[in-house]
Amino acid sequence: MEVTAGERPVPGATPRHRAVLAYLLLNARTVLSADRLIDAVWGQTPPDTARAQIHAAVTAIRRVLRAAGAEGVLETRAAGYVAQPAPGQLDLDEFNALVTAAQAQGEGDPEAAAAQIRTALGLWRGEAFAGVNADYVATARARLEERRLTAIERLADIELTLGRHEALIDELGGPAAANPLRERLCGQLMLALHRAGRQADALTAGRSLRTALADQQGLDPGRAFVALEQAILRDDAGVATPRREAPVAEQAASIDFPEPRRERRGGSGRCFLPYDTPDLAGRTVELDRLVRSSADGVRVATVDGMAGIGKTALAVRAARRLADRYPDGQLFVDLHAHTAGHAPVEAEAALEHLLRQLGIPAERIPPSLTGRAELWRAELADRRVLAVLDNATDAEHVRPLLPGFTDSLVLVTSRRRLTGLDGVQTLSVDLLPARDAVELFTRIVGDRAHAEPIAVLDVLHLCGFLPLAVRIAAARLHHRPQWTVAYLADRLRDQRRRLAELSTADRSIASAFTLTYEQLPPDQQRMFRLLGLHPGHDIEPHVAAALADLPVHEAEELLENLLDAHAVLQREPGRYALHDLLREHSRSIAATEETDAAREAATARLLDHYVVTARAAVDLLFPHGRPQRRHIPELTAPAVPFHGPDDAAAWLDAERANLVAPLTDLAHRARPDHAGHLAAILRPYLDGHAHLSDAITVHTQALQAGRRVGDRDGEAGALIDLGWAYVRQCRYEQAYALSSEALKVCEEVGDRYGESRAYNTMGRVRARQREHDQAYRHLRKALEICREIGNRVGEAHVLDALGMVHEQQGRYDQARDDLQQALDLHRELGNRAGEALVLNGLGIVSRGQERYEQARDFHRQAQELYRELGSRSFEASALNGLGEAAHAAKDLSRAADEFEAALAMAEESGNRHEQARALAGLAGVDRALGRTRDARDHAERALDVYTELDLPEADDLRALLAELDAM
Repeated sequence: MEVTAGERPVPGATPRHRAVLAYLLLNARTVLSADRLIDAVWGQTPPDTARAQIHAAVTAIRRVLRAAGAEGVLETRAAGYVAQPAPGQLDLDEFNALVTAAQAQGEGDPEAAAAQIRTALGLWRGEAFAGVNADYVATARARLEERRLTAIERLADIELTLGRHEALIDELGGPAAANPLRERLCGQLMLALHRAGRQADALTAGRSLRTALADQQGLDPGRAFVALEQAILRDDAGVATPRREAPVAEQAASIDFPEPRRERRGGSGRCFLPYDTPDLAGRTVELDRLVRSSADGVRVATVDGMAGIGKTALAVRAARRLADRYPDGQLFVDLHAHTAGHAPVEAEAALEHLLRQLGIPAERIPPSLTGRAELWRAELADRRVLAVLDNATDAEHVRPLLPGFTDSLVLVTSRRRLTGLDGVQTLSVDLLPARDAVELFTRIVGDRAHAEPIAVLDVLHLCGFLPLAVRIAAARLHHRPQWTVAYLADRLRDQRRRLAELSTADRSIASAFTLTYEQLPPDQQRMFRLLGLHPGHDIEPHVAAALADLPVHEAEELLENLLDAHAVLQREPGRYALHDLLREHSRSIAATEETDAAREAATARLLDHYVVTARAAVDLLFPHGRPQRRHIPELTAPAVPFHGPDDAAAWLDAERANLVAPLTDLAHRARPDHAGHLAAILRPYLDGHAHLSDAITVHTQALQAGRRVGDRDGEAGALIDLGWAYVRQCRYEQAYALSSEALKVCEEVGDRYGESRAYNTMGRVRARQREHDQAYRHLRKALEICREIGNRVGEAHVLDALGMVHEQQGRYDQARDDLQQALDLHRELGNRAGEALVLNGLGIVSRGQERYEQARDFHRQAQELYRELGSRSFEASALNGLGEAAHAAKDLSRAADEFEAALAMAEESGNRHEQARALAGLAGVDRALGRTRDARDHAERALDVYTELDLPEADDLRALLAELDAM
């Protein structure tokens, strides 16, 4: 992915920028929202700074396009961004247009059609999206590669009809070798070789395809390929070089390869394997492992996984691929452990089925289990047999069916991990990767899937990438031609009917899950039901213990048992999760089998546990803020024991996804007081670690909860916290408005502490906007209240803000006095983040006083503190301070390095203000070095951000740009 002007590549785009640009061009002339770009680049795991990174990428892309003379290619619309390449600007457009034109000319002018396709293929410069890393790339690359191969095959058809087989041999050799399973391509190469008089080479190419198909897929070639191979072997006239006077359509027909119909391979023994699902997608690693198990001498292999994961399809496909290695028969018995309306098949009956499949007459089969097991082992001793034991209950269910000393292989599938079997190879099947799920869905649905790729992903997410759910959803769409993929997604999005929607006449997700649930012991059933009440992504044993009101060790044992039964998932040690569809099933069971009182009690225990544990964690990390949390009632719920601040931080990081949106929403609905308590507890953690989007979510929920129950104190606190989160996001007018509203509520309820915080936020906003008089009045009022009520933490913060107001007005001595008082207070209180903030301020004051070495020392101390605290967003401010101090001292090289480092860190952490500050600093360095073009580029980028933030620094940048234009 690159931008060129003429033949010259235009530099300046990082890999992330290229990924965004490539996706915009891949969807040219379609408006893409920031959310869609985030999904495309990061998939299901976007970073907190994703939106800021997209914005930064768009800014960088505009700069690169401007340098290439293509400034109008990228446009901003109300709904997002759209790439509008002009004719001749985008190679993909050219490729598609040329191939389409060639198809239109077709039979009328094959020479011209061939020339157009060659021109189209000449636009390819290697692998599509080489060097681009993003979630969408693998699927997009595969689709473009398919288009390229189709064009190559179309060109080969034309060239063969024109008698140009000699030149075609070299052209097809590379693509055929890179795609050893592509029958049409191989057939065209064989035909070219044969017509060039190289019959042996043509047949060798055919054998290579046969070997690859057998080894990798357990398949034979399709009938069309076999017919061509036999024709070449017989040297039929139909595969001779066509006469040029023959109509092109007639010539082309002789080399037409329809979509092949696969013929299954099998051994010479009797085969009882069921139908092999033709649309099995992916599972390459799992299949290879099962196939290798035979070569490695494994005699029993187990395949386990949750309901609907595709265990049987995988085992049958593996058995088909292995059939030739077991010529004495391929056996199959369904043990019906999880079949609705069917009792599990007893071992005696299963052995009778297997022995009869071996050809043992009924009169030779003993009546007892022991006798049948002995005969089974004896018969296998001298045979090479493959047996699939599908749908086993547990290890005891299949133990009598296992062979003794033998060269045979037994594959066992079960929804439980068969941990009681010794000496077996185990394979646990996971959910489908996104690419394989798209392939499965597309195979069933067809062209509609290609037309709506985003809606396809929506459906797959709603199916939880569970193969059975994907198959059912795709089949439903396939049989309803009037539906769109988006319409299906909307139906599935309604959680109340999603499980019902994923049903057919003979298969139902809900019934499959019900059987799994019914086979659990009562204590595991209860834990499974209660897990559905947890609103988050995953769960750890202490949380499960709170839900079930059990000791932690008992809860963990139940979770492990559910894991063995594949009723829960485990993506990392110590944390358990329900599949999305299983969670809905769990909630539906809890709604019918648990009383309202029991569900309410479990929810209360869960919320109490989170409030108590979060408070303990935050108290360890931010001990100076404990007095600010005195208004939160003490609860007696059990908490996770922490061994120090690092342990507490690790718990908060692990639980953040649960604590933020889902849990605060649950508290908002079930225990509104807990919503406010959680928000107040989490505020220093979310703010200090720059989880600003999460902070806005939490405080918004707390505000709604407070208003719903008429809690004016809670409403005031939430307004203040929300206002501060907006300050940190540089959304200053919203922050000021919320703080003003909070001040009124605080005055009504007599909350002096809240008043001081509201005044502090308002003062900082006005200081940032250079409204110094208003800022000073607000901050002096805040300082007065803090000293009145003894709020020393607040006093330290207000003194820091006042110091910076004095600095902006050039009153450096007064600024230093205020900041020194703030520094002393923060150090006395143990507030290291506050200490770092003041050190940065002292660095700025020292620079204003032309004490450059002292300024660098202050900023370096601040940087080290921020690094220890893990505050990368604030560390960017220290780096900018170092850059400004170096610039003022005329150390331009060091200044440029510091600004570049600050810019990278600010972009990574999403700190828009520090991004603009770094860009402005680089513009100043470039100007001082006489690099006018670079200075203008950095200044324009800084101006874009400052304008977006509506800050007065934008005027400084406009003035700088005017100076640069005059130079």
